[in-house]
Amino acid sequence: MDWRDLPPLSALRAFAAFAEEGGVVAAGDALGVSHAAISQQLRSLETHLDLVLLDRSGRALSLTPDGRQLAEAARAGFGGMIHTAQVLTGARAAQPLHISLTPTFAASWLMPRLPRFREKFGNVDLMLNPTPKLADLGPDGVDLAIRHGTCDWPGLDCEMLVQSPIVVVAAPALVGAEGPPPKPADLARLPWLEELGRSEADGWLEQQGVRREAGFGMTQLPGNLLLEGARSGQGVAVTVRCFVEDDIAAGRLRVIAVEEARGAGYYLVKRPGVMRPALKSFVQWLRREAKSDLSQARS
Repeated sequence: MDWRDLPPLSALRAFAAFAEEGGVVAAGDALGVSHAAISQQLRSLETHLDLVLLDRSGRALSLTPDGRQLAEAARAGFGGMIHTAQVLTGARAAQPLHISLTPTFAASWLMPRLPRFREKFGNVDLMLNPTPKLADLGPDGVDLAIRHGTCDWPGLDCEMLVQSPIVVVAAPALVGAEGPPPKPADLARLPWLEELGRSEADGWLEQQGVRREAGFGMTQLPGNLLLEGARSGQGVAVTVRCFVEDDIAAGRLRVIAVEEARGAGYYLVKRPGVMRPALKSFVQWLRREAKSDLSQARS
């Protein structure tokens, strides 16, 4: 990194404030300086970079394409510094932990264990957001995401929490309790269940070279209801094996197929950098719970 290539920080700060607030007056108010000072810094930055960052042809200043690109970089850079400063100074200590996780993981893994967290960390406020959508892990966004995958989230720190393959399961009442499991072509003539916002069912069938036949519907529903539907024989489901181990052992569900994806499992995903104390406590507790599960499975 050549620090001589870095534009003056005061000019960058004024530019980032302009891009965030939408005008020189608002930027000046945000930084506690006059709008004339903001205008001067903006011109200084353009001169330093030899770029036109602002379109002055209209009644109000707006960003040029180069300006928008620099604004995104400035927002990420200053946002990261602000976040780290807040963590280090304890400014965010009173805010609840914002955790994004899939509905299935929330219902099947986290919620049964959460009372143990409360016993040790009753003063930590949590905000759990069960959603199949990928969370925004920006500086002002989610503290931690728990996602199934293979750690393919560029620019983020990820750590395996629960390693488990994907399985295709169904109730014995739907596919029989004994004998060879149904073939993919037979499964295409059965009803299926799928988590809202996901496409594992059709994706798995396509990998087997078949498609669901007309007249055999797909029911999309929240992840916490998917397994209940599978247990009651309402359809075939694709899920993570660790969620249905007890159902398989008890005979409530039958494994039809296993997808052994190397490195697949539930990961803790967060921004790089320092964790605030409450998040550190929560992550350490999650690690202990997962380690305890693994020890029990091996014993």
